[in-house]
Amino acid sequence: MSKPSRSLTQIAGIVALATLISKVFGLFREQAIAAAFGVGPVVNAYAYAYVIPGFLLILLGGINGPFHSALVSVLAKRDRREAAPIVEAVTTLVSAVLLVVAIALVLFAGFFIDLLAPGLDDVTRRIAIEQLQIMAPLAVLAGLIGIGFGTLNAADQYWLPSVSPLFSSVAVLTSIGLLVWYLGDAIDAPEYARLGALALAGGTLAGGIWQWLAQVVAQWRAGLGRLRLRFAWGQSGVRDVVKVMVPATLSSGMLHINVYTDLFFASYIAGAAAAMRYANFVALTPLGIISNTILVPFLPIFSRLTTPEQQPELKLRIRQGLVLTALTMLPLTAIFIALSQPIVRLIYERFAFQAAASALVAPVLAAYGFGLFFYLARDVLVRVFYALGDGNTPFRISIANIFLNVILDYFLVNAFQTPGLVMATIGVNIISMVILLYILQRRLQGLPLGEWGGLLAALSGCAAIAGLAAWGISWGWERWLGNESFWLLSLELGLASGVRSPSSAA
Repeated sequence: MSKPSRSLTQIAGIVALATLISKVFGLFREQAIAAAFGVGPVVNAYAYAYVIPGFLLILLGGINGPFHSALVSVLAKRDRREAAPIVEAVTTLVSAVLLVVAIALVLFAGFFIDLLAPGLDDVTRRIAIEQLQIMAPLAVLAGLIGIGFGTLNAADQYWLPSVSPLFSSVAVLTSIGLLVWYLGDAIDAPEYARLGALALAGGTLAGGIWQWLAQVVAQWRAGLGRLRLRFAWGQSGVRDVVKVMVPATLSSGMLHINVYTDLFFASYIAGAAAAMRYANFVALTPLGIISNTILVPFLPIFSRLTTPEQQPELKLRIRQGLVLTALTMLPLTAIFIALSQPIVRLIYERFAFQAAASALVAPVLAAYGFGLFFYLARDVLVRVFYALGDGNTPFRISIANIFLNVILDYFLVNAFQTPGLVMATIGVNIISMVILLYILQRRLQGLPLGEWGGLLAALSGCAAIAGLAAWGISWGWERWLGNESFWLLSLELGLASGVRSPSSAA
């Protein structure tokens, strides 16, 4: 007898707690990287070397990625006994394709680094090439991890997939710890940069292997497929997965090409790639927790509400997803814009990461904060299309947005330097969201967009008021009490970020 399905609240709670634990370890990882290497060549090189492996891990192996979404949308509608053959066939197909990708990354690492970052100096370029070659196997692991996420979620298992990214953080922390133990205080030693680069890349690869092995064991125990070659790619379940997976992968891939475009321009700005990495992590830590809490439980719900008679319920669920996005993201936007400087100082400013680095990262964090709602709202709408079995529409929109992002990058980087690159991505997300809403309105015979827009505008106004209040408190604290010590800075942030708006209290 199968166990009853968990409620939306139960799933959201499990995912939120597991993701929170994972993000806490991720925070420790980024603090260790910042303290050990600052914004120097090691982190700059790693930012570029990790672009393709990281892109594949996020695109293919991440929760809410296309592999995860495709498997959940298909397996949620089928009997659990059909899952193992489908998962094994999809795993065989994906592994074969990604093995070719991994080999290409090793053989042509120099070409890929030059393509991504033509403005790198020789030292940083050499380090980046070595790191990319070490992390190349992550291409295969990314697909396997994504399949594991989707398979376990479709079987109503949420804890392990959501918490497993911490394995990567623990592996990187361990590698940095071994580096410090080996070199001691000799951070100026000639071998420090090279050994540090190898530690980062090796730890990242070890974490990916660990994450995959943990999921494989869970799949075996649940009867959801084994490490078995299965070439039955013509069966209906596999075709259904591929039908969603291929356009969804291409669509998400097109979106990540915008990241490559940003880094291309960033390679000509000193420290820009490292600044974007540090700021991106701070912004994506709460975004990752909240997005998983919203998207993971909503995708199977959307997938079960695709018939014409269920459209009223589907519309209500779309509204619920967008309102939850606003209620969670807009208060964060207010905090990140108003308090970006003290946030960066508190998290990163120690050892190799000094005040100049904080001044470089803080404006980038503020820009990321402004785009949080648009990023997640677009993802909610894309999941509706996946649930409807339509991955082509988001894909076509993403292709058009590549060209838009290039144009915005060119103009905004000249006007705003590194924050301009983030602002270009925000512009792309806003336009994507508007187009997706317009198409859904036509496909679902109308959406109450006026009502939704009015509610979102009201919540935005409340967040703006809260942000101004937070900035005022922070400014007054710094003027009268200062924030040079860790405790004064912590108290300043605690008091200023504790300002409540109607949107955050709802």
